[in-house]
Amino acid sequence: MIGILGAGSLGRLWAALLPVGSVAFIARPGGSPEADISYRFRPINGRELIARIPWLRASDDPGVILVTTKAGDTVDAIAGVIDQFPGTTPIILFQNGLGSQQRVAARWPDRPILAASTTEGANRPEPDLLVHAGTGDTWIGPMTESAGSQLNTVVELLSASGLTIHPEQDILQRLWQKLVINAGINPYTALLDCPNGDILAFPLYRDTIDGLCHELSALMRASGQGEQTPEALRERIETVAHKTARNTSSMRADVLKGRTTEINFINGYLWKLGKDLGIRTPVNQMLTERVHQLWSR
Repeated sequence: MIGILGAGSLGRLWAALLPVGSVAFIARPGGSPEADISYRFRPINGRELIARIPWLRASDDPGVILVTTKAGDTVDAIAGVIDQFPGTTPIILFQNGLGSQQRVAARWPDRPILAASTTEGANRPEPDLLVHAGTGDTWIGPMTESAGSQLNTVVELLSASGLTIHPEQDILQRLWQKLVINAGINPYTALLDCPNGDILAFPLYRDTIDGLCHELSALMRASGQGEQTPEALRERIETVAHKTARNTSSMRADVLKGRTTEINFINGYLWKLGKDLGIRTPVNQMLTERVHQLWSR
């Protein structure tokens, strides 16, 4: 049995792809849902189907827990349910950006905490419809010492989804790679209210992307993430923007639906990191502040 904490797009994607009967959603404290979660699932290939996912029962003992909540909700969400499960149960974090993973590992250092970086795409254009919008790869690696011995086991369990799963001992490096892409695409799509590929034509992007990439390069170097030239980082960002040109980023989707964004764990994380390291990050600061302003409208 695999338990999933967080019934948003990514949680529903994993629930729909894992074998029927092997997965259940974990209820938050105070919730006592009785009916299964039911939704239409549109896969990459094949016909649309109905996914019906039960809630984890008190008698169930999940072999692994996937946490697919928003980054800002993660610590509180885990804290509300973690005492229900043995201390040896692996917990895999699927959050965007950086910061939440370190907080979880620091709070529960004796638990097997792992983090995941995925390029799978999923969205919910309608409340009861989950679309698998793009396929990719998922890397999973340990964030705490006890998680190392669990890595191959959890990769094998999740491979039953049919998705491509890789074990990754240096998961922080993978998380940084995705952070760079998110920092260079997501806030622009939110501020410009456009799909990923359209940002490339706007003055806001063209006038600030080189500065952003210089900041990213300096932060990576100072954080022990190797030497990446600003030019190489811009090329990576724009390659992904072209490949996902018609996609709506999670940050834009959050803004459109009036939800809290994950800006504090993407550009906001980089802005704070710059303060800690003594590196100026005016573009990350500007993007963070402007996305925050969208909430107050």
